[in-house]
Amino acid sequence: MTVRDYLSIGEVLAVLLDEFADVTISKIRFLESQGLINPERTPSGYRKFSDDEVEKLRYVLRQQKDTYLPLRVIRDRLHDETGDHANYAELSPESIDQSEAAHPTSRQKPRIIAAVKNSRPEQTEARREQRQQHAQAVAHADKTESLPRDLLMSQCDIPPEVLKSLETAGLVEGHNVGDTTFYDEQSVSVARVAKRFMDLGIDVRHLRAWKMSADREVDLFEQRILPLMRQRNPGAREEATEMLEEFVLLGAQLREALMNREITRLTEGRK
Repeated sequence: MTVRDYLSIGEVLAVLLDEFADVTISKIRFLESQGLINPERTPSGYRKFSDDEVEKLRYVLRQQKDTYLPLRVIRDRLHDETGDHANYAELSPESIDQSEAAHPTSRQKPRIIAAVKNSRPEQTEARREQRQQHAQAVAHADKTESLPRDLLMSQCDIPPEVLKSLETAGLVEGHNVGDTTFYDEQSVSVARVAKRFMDLGIDVRHLRAWKMSADREVDLFEQRILPLMRQRNPGAREEATEMLEEFVLLGAQLREALMNREITRLTEGRK
């Protein structure tokens, strides 16, 4: 770990590249979207990976690499085998296979169903858990710049179904804390801009073009900096960070120039 008690997503990528050569930032984000990892967020909305979260991610990647299991099965194993305080570094495919060998019927019946039947909470426990989740969400709201779902809808003047469509299109992303979904400042900005687009007659489905363009641009940048990120030399990784910052600036300048050219043609009626 660094001086901080957490790693950024770029730092996590650098840590994992030696073992998993095909891991990318996009893949880490995808695994998060599928509920396999759940990093915390900084007040500005950036991901914070604790030691435990990094080991959980390493476990998921190792399962994909060694067992070729579907993500659904890996997610069930995380919840069914490890619990909330597991040492993921000690969980290897071999150890899980040995556990299944000792209980052959586990291959024939989903263990998650059995776990639910055998550990059904009492109503009072469920209420206590709900109160704890709510308290956790309230505490999070006091120390973050992220907005809870209801406040985002209020500030951006969008109804629940519009927010749902923005999430489905991948334009905004929420993270759950306790019983509440929070949205970082980037998602809030996207929601506010999307609302104005819709006021002007452009639907959410049309806005996906911007998302796809941004994804392709980031993927292109990622391909360029990954060779530098894979190096153990700290200078190479610093060079990758500086290069990425310049890529972002150049991309913005190029988009603006191209847009201005096409707008000039549109307004002046030229082809």
